[in-house]
Amino acid sequence: MFLQVSPELYGDNNPRFFTYWTTDAYRATGCYNLLCSGFIQTNNKVAIGAAISPTSSYNGRQFDIGLMVWKDPKHGNWWLELGSGILVGYWPAILFSHLRSHANMIQFGGEIVNSRSSSSGLHTSTQMGSGHFAQQGFGKAAYFRNLQRVDWDNNLLPITNLRLLADHSNCYDITQGRNNLWGTYFYYGGPGRNVRCP
Repeated sequence: MFLQVSPELYGDNNPRFFTYWTTDAYRATGCYNLLCSGFIQTNNKVAIGAAISPTSSYNGRQFDIGLMVWKDPKHGNWWLELGSGILVGYWPAILFSHLRSHANMIQFGGEIVNSRSSSSGLHTSTQMGSGHFAQQGFGKAAYFRNLQRVDWDNNLLPITNLRLLADHSNCYDITQGRNNLWGTYFYYGGPGRNVRCP
């Protein structure tokens, strides 16, 4: 959640800041941005669904966006914070059943959607991240850094048991690391269809 490229939804290939919610793991409910009731935006200076600028470039300048989701212990709402202290809005507690008390899993990463089925049986050529594999590292592959979790008392704690998963590792992959500057981090991405991913 939070950055996507979706020509079907927006009519272009720009990366955009977005929100999404579902109450039943994508079975029958869910909504992007403010297209239906659900997410309550409280800050009119942040345009949900707007194109992100500037963007990182391959082997060039890199830009980060800080995001945090945390639960208000008094009302049970799940807040979205952008950068350092900009409250964008919240998902009301009433939307969720499993998230009423706490989350039991956090997922970070990327995904692609191939909405047009290929009659040739080939994998989609949709790229993830920069379109380059994780091993290329900084300036070339997409990344998440300073991964942390928020505990029951709204303290930030480092992620210590990160589990990596790449569904099609010849098409998209992931590699992790840890250092004093970036904390727990990972690089990810890939080109989609290529010689190793037919």
